[in-house]
Amino acid sequence: MTAPEDHGERRFGARALRASAAEAIALICRAAPVEVPVFLVMTVAGSAAPIATAWLTKLVIDRLTGGHGEVGVLALGLAAAGFATAALPAAVRYARAQIGRAASLAGTDRLFAAAERQVGLRSFEDPAYQDRLRLAQDGVRRVPEIVDGFGGVLGGVLSLTGFLGSLLVLSPAMTGIVLAAALPAIVAETLLTRRRTAMEWSIEHHHRREYFYGQLLTGTSAATEIRLFGVGAFLRGRMMAERRAANAADRRMDLRELRTEGGLTALGAAVAGAGLWWAVNAARHGTLSVGDVAMFLAAVAGVQAALATLTNAVSGGQARLLAFTHFVAVVRAPSDLPRAETGDAPPLRRGIEFRDVWFRYGDDLPWVFTGLDLTIPHGHAVALVGLNGAGKTTLVKLLCRMYDPTRGQILWDGEDIRDIPPEKLRDRISAVFQDHMNYEMSARDNIALGDLTATDERLEAAARRAGVHDRLAALPNGYATPLTRMFALGDDSGPASGVVLSGGQWQRLALARALVRENRDLMILDEPSSGLDPEAEHEVHTLMREHRRGGTSLLISHRLSAVRDADRVIVLADGRVAEEGTHDTLLAADGGYARLFRLQAGGYQEATS
Repeated sequence: MTAPEDHGERRFGARALRASAAEAIALICRAAPVEVPVFLVMTVAGSAAPIATAWLTKLVIDRLTGGHGEVGVLALGLAAAGFATAALPAAVRYARAQIGRAASLAGTDRLFAAAERQVGLRSFEDPAYQDRLRLAQDGVRRVPEIVDGFGGVLGGVLSLTGFLGSLLVLSPAMTGIVLAAALPAIVAETLLTRRRTAMEWSIEHHHRREYFYGQLLTGTSAATEIRLFGVGAFLRGRMMAERRAANAADRRMDLRELRTEGGLTALGAAVAGAGLWWAVNAARHGTLSVGDVAMFLAAVAGVQAALATLTNAVSGGQARLLAFTHFVAVVRAPSDLPRAETGDAPPLRRGIEFRDVWFRYGDDLPWVFTGLDLTIPHGHAVALVGLNGAGKTTLVKLLCRMYDPTRGQILWDGEDIRDIPPEKLRDRISAVFQDHMNYEMSARDNIALGDLTATDERLEAAARRAGVHDRLAALPNGYATPLTRMFALGDDSGPASGVVLSGGQWQRLALARALVRENRDLMILDEPSSGLDPEAEHEVHTLMREHRRGGTSLLISHRLSAVRDADRVIVLADGRVAEEGTHDTLLAADGGYARLFRLQAGGYQEATS
């Protein structure tokens, strides 16, 4: 049976490495088209300078010891080569840094654009995709290191070629010995890099869970409950267990690297010692001149330095490229749902129809819908009710095309929504979700995210209709006030100027975000008053009745008193429509809806007939 580690190593094989290198080179060249040629020229010059210095030193020494003429021109050349050797590395580092930053910036933009191209939610609810996305972000931040690796490989190859050529002139046998000692180092470092990259992928779930526990322990959302229940030590223990599991894998890999690299260091030292012994004996017997000995020593040192540079560049560059495979996987990943590139969402004139819709979240999970048929007529207010798990929120996700039905169709004025570009379909819809977002941005931005084209007047009008304008206007900086205490927004906002709203105020802000999306064909209200007190709830529902009058709306609520004025009430149960009609007709039918309504009404001590 193949070990899991072997599967990980195959995942990061030669094909993945080639694809990653091609993607990285293309990204770097597009991001810095001018800087890259300059960088290459300087790298070549920087690699040639030490070789020229070694040859010029040999010639100067031979002329001085042999009395064969002037050395002025050679000395000037030696000075120029020495200056280049000293000055070019700094220039190369500067150029490399500029290229790395430009490529990292371009790669980050491309990565998040690729994630944005995912049509639905399935990828983002997949733990493996989340792991890969986080590693892809880390990989793109390390693009400057990939540039370092490419530069190191190029410089190492040039230096190695030059010094090996110089060594070959003096001793072909020693050249062969040095090369024979170098090959195991390159192979071993390459294998170690692949093993480490596979190991890092295998323990990523430990890091993700550690991050999750860390966020719980240091964030504000769970702080009160954790302290009240006294579970901080328990969660910290879980977090540290994840860290220890990851550290154990790291330690095993470190020991393997220590043993391998220790042996390679010993081999390199033995080769250098043998070469020095041979050169000294050759000079004593007159086989080599003093300049030859100096050249030989410089060549051996240069070859070993170039090999070390090349090995580090290959292993380090390979590690960065293998990490970059996650970036390649994300940017090349197909969409989780088919995307229609042409077409339009027509203005809603007839209505929306769910026709024999079957859906489940996974092949091994239970069915949510089993042949669901329902219609949301144009110009009607339709309420959707049912017990928890009946599929109310799932229906909204399907309607907004966050998922596609397993079987069946969802029709927008008779057109399958899968044939409409998703962004055009969604532009026809506004919504308030039960699990709405509280953005740690300014109050203005929180509303404007509903429609980025909205003017300040429209934003304030939406806030007024949602009943939150007075609260926002009274903030320290009005609508510009950051709704967070985690960090400052902009140059004029200090940490003390941030304000955190109450749950009900956030609910109204989400409502304003939906209301600023004017002239949409469909308004979805998924528990729009869940965070409000009874008085505020009544106010919001009165407001929403006025807002949706004459328009098409879908209202989801557990509180049946909130849906009694809907044109049509649909009761979901067992994956299908169990009851349908007006509030009064459903009460008269004395079915499940009537039973639930009387149960809730009894809780408020209201009489029903």
